[in-house]
Amino acid sequence: MKAHDGMYIGGEWRPASGQDTIAVVNPADEQVIGHVPAGTAEDVDAAVRAARDAFPGWAATPPAERAARIAALRDVLAARQDEIAETVTAELGSPLPLSRAVHAGVPVLVAGSYAELAASYSFEEKLGNSTVLLEPVGVVGAITPWNYPLHQIVAKVAPALAAGCTVVLKPAEDTPLTAQLFAEATQEAGLPAGVFNLVTGIGAVAGQALAEHEGVDLVSFTGSTAVGRQIGATAGAAVKRVALELGGKSANVILPGADLAKAVNVGVANVMSNSGQTCSAWTRMLVDSERYEEAVGLAAAAVAKYVPGERVGPVVNAKQQARVRAYIEKGVEEGARLVAGGPEAPKDRGYYVSPTVFADVTPGMTIAQEEIFGPVLSILRYEDVDDALRIANDTVYGLAGAVWGADDAEAVAFARRMDTGQVDINGGRFNPLAPFGGYKQSGVGRELGPHGLSEYLQTKSLQF
Repeated sequence: MKAHDGMYIGGEWRPASGQDTIAVVNPADEQVIGHVPAGTAEDVDAAVRAARDAFPGWAATPPAERAARIAALRDVLAARQDEIAETVTAELGSPLPLSRAVHAGVPVLVAGSYAELAASYSFEEKLGNSTVLLEPVGVVGAITPWNYPLHQIVAKVAPALAAGCTVVLKPAEDTPLTAQLFAEATQEAGLPAGVFNLVTGIGAVAGQALAEHEGVDLVSFTGSTAVGRQIGATAGAAVKRVALELGGKSANVILPGADLAKAVNVGVANVMSNSGQTCSAWTRMLVDSERYEEAVGLAAAAVAKYVPGERVGPVVNAKQQARVRAYIEKGVEEGARLVAGGPEAPKDRGYYVSPTVFADVTPGMTIAQEEIFGPVLSILRYEDVDDALRIANDTVYGLAGAVWGADDAEAVAFARRMDTGQVDINGGRFNPLAPFGGYKQSGVGRELGPHGLSEYLQTKSLQF
């Protein structure tokens, strides 16, 4: 795969300050497919300075012109979808159909939504004798994960650009090639120099330097709750704004009158997608006692279709593979019933994990409480609707979830009582304008749509 040996700073590719590099490994066959520079605090400082220099001009650019540049970026990403999909498949291991439809397709949709919002959003309003102005917060430090490498970049960069902010991006070290493609796209789309900047590197060096830099006004981070706490503490010490999209342990609640077969099959597909590496995955399936064993049988049959190397890819690296397999072993140790999969690696080569389903999972088990981030589904039993709600809310997380009922009204009534940021009702479709983000330890702030745009704005009032 093509890899740049420098950083994208100030509208050009510049040599890195150091000599260290990061190997990019294809998790499907464990082969090195490229190297990128391991950025230093010096590289981060250069990128932040470029972003600060570009900020006044970009902030003063009329929203319609910013919208036109974002639309041009969307068009470049659309034209390069095949290349993007192949790159994501190579460095993440995602099956190519998923890479085309989700990893390459959804970012085009999201970028387009922000092109429209930038043109239509009201950046000022009248309140009595005051005019309230919504202004860009400044330089954004964006730190993105590896599980949806392009979507997470676009979900941060597009609203920041729409708001009038400039950006320094530090992508995950496992999937930097997709980030480099995005940098090329910003250049091709005609973004002014310094409006977008890219520094590759490891989190403990480049990521920490970006979060701590006094020239960064807001840090937007997606990743684990543990790292989110560190970034929040760092930002808090500097009284710096943060947007944190963190972990999840989402409940898929199947109410007694729901279509069981549909709910189970969609639920299994949701967990197995992207090899289970989705923070909003419905990893806890809740079924009433009367239909519990039927649901377990349906789930076992559904997961059998997810053949490693075909419909489900590997996890991202050897460390993640060992982590997920350890959780599966923990589930067996704590008494959960293994009905599909198991801890054994399904292939001799590649970081594959067997798609796994556990039954007889109780709310206090480790696999019911901790985020596994792999293709592992836990099925829990409830006695009545109030018991289902108690179990659904019995977690430190609150990112997403699903409810299936005999009708939408029944499902909505239950969803209103769930402590979570987003709930799909009877198989609701993805909406790029709907706010995404969590309650409790799943984060602070929202992404996507107008709520995502507002994260990058600050408020000023003028009294007359």
